[in-house]
Amino acid sequence: MLDFRYDTFLDLCETLNYSRTAENLHLSQPTLSRQLRDMEEELGKQLFIRGSRRITLTDEGMILRKRAEEILDLVKKTETEIAVTDSSISGDVYIGAGETEGVHFLTKAARLLQQEHPDVRFHIASGDTTDVTDDLDKGLIDFGLLFDPVDKSRYEYLRLPFQDSYGVLMRRDSELASKDAITPEDLWDKPLIWNRNTRDDSPLAAWLRRDPGQLHSAATYNLLFNGSLMVKDGLGYALALAGLINTVDSELCFKPLSPPLNVGMSIVWKKYQIFSKPAEKFLIKLQELTA
Repeated sequence: MLDFRYDTFLDLCETLNYSRTAENLHLSQPTLSRQLRDMEEELGKQLFIRGSRRITLTDEGMILRKRAEEILDLVKKTETEIAVTDSSISGDVYIGAGETEGVHFLTKAARLLQQEHPDVRFHIASGDTTDVTDDLDKGLIDFGLLFDPVDKSRYEYLRLPFQDSYGVLMRRDSELASKDAITPEDLWDKPLIWNRNTRDDSPLAAWLRRDPGQLHSAATYNLLFNGSLMVKDGLGYALALAGLINTVDSELCFKPLSPPLNVGMSIVWKKYQIFSKPAEKFLIKLQELTA
């Protein structure tokens, strides 16, 4: 891989055409072909299947494409961080967050920091726990907003002074829609739609007072908008956090749990993380807001 740059490989993945990639990168086609052969020999894997008119990626090629994109993103992020000086704070802060009203703490801290340093830019990527921790571990984001409990062996954290409440998203014409609140017994025989990260030992599973294997699990979601479409189409009842789906003038309604079930959250970052100047300043603002 020493002689074949990732951006060259990614250009070929995009065009799937030797001539076009060679033209884009001002290379001769024989040079491009030789570099690709050298790369495949070094890896010991075939990356492309050559057809009569076009090429396609092998499974190994698709894996390398994903990793190459991540590597180049990380290189770009690192170069930007290094270029920042103490006298002029500018650059990017990358955050991964689940769907929660707790994001308001992030945006408030971002606004305060931009008032002092207007050249700091914020990027919030939505995702569930799996998405956020994966990006954190790869170094693609600086911070993640996660629900409790936090894995303290992997992450440093700052607890936010906010809790979300669980409830059930359902159709207005469903059997439980007339109830003021939903009890565990109400759901024991109903088709349930879960967040994909709900574990057997989670607070929600404990609230239901039933082994998950005894319940009717109809589907899972990672972002609740898609879960709401499942509910709308009659797939089941979605266990979800309050306030995420607007049910005003909708065929859906949201009911709280009884007894109530609340969950806390924290902003987390990798242990021994070396922050860029913008990320360091952002953390200070978060600490001030939560003090």
